Amino acid sequence: MPFPPSPRARSGPRRRSLLAVGSTALALAGCTAGDEDSGDPGDGPSAADRRARARAARDSEDLVERYDAVIAARPGIAERLRPLREEVVRHARAFGGGRKASVSPSPSSASSSPSAAAVPGNDRDAVAVLAAAERKLADRRAKALVGVEGELARLLASVAAAGAAHVYLLTEGDA
Repeated sequence: MPFPPSPRARSGPRRRSLLAVGSTALALAGCTAGDEDSGDPGDGPSAADRRARARAARDSEDLVERYDAVIAARPGIAERLRPLREEVVRHARAFGGGRKASVSPSPSSASSSPSAAAVPGNDRDAVAVLAAAERKLADRRAKALVGVEGELARLLASVAAAGAAHVYLLTEGDA
């Protein structure tokens, strides 16, 4: 007579098999993404994708300028905002921009930007303005997903999600 299964025995896949399948899936996904780029030069990004990428880069650069303005006007919250600003700089670079956005803000360029005058007079309102800008941009990027494909769609989705996380950190969390 066979022993009944142990009540502690789990049904379904084990952790090791999930890890093995997951890593294989990632490797295959990487291989297929590379195959898309190996076609002839006419198979490059469409004009719509290039425009979407350029707009996303400009939007990120503009957001960096907003962060710079707030950091320059409200130095008491600069340490809280720097990590988020650096993320936005990386987003601009991922979209092919970043010429205007540097890793560390220069106080002279931040105070001379047109958005510097628009920084509210207290920390709470200044952070709220940044959160609103992040939310608006994340929503716009999520809507732009409909018009793009492939890697650009994945990048837009990822950056939109990061923007939503920034909104949370600015409004609810301790950024």
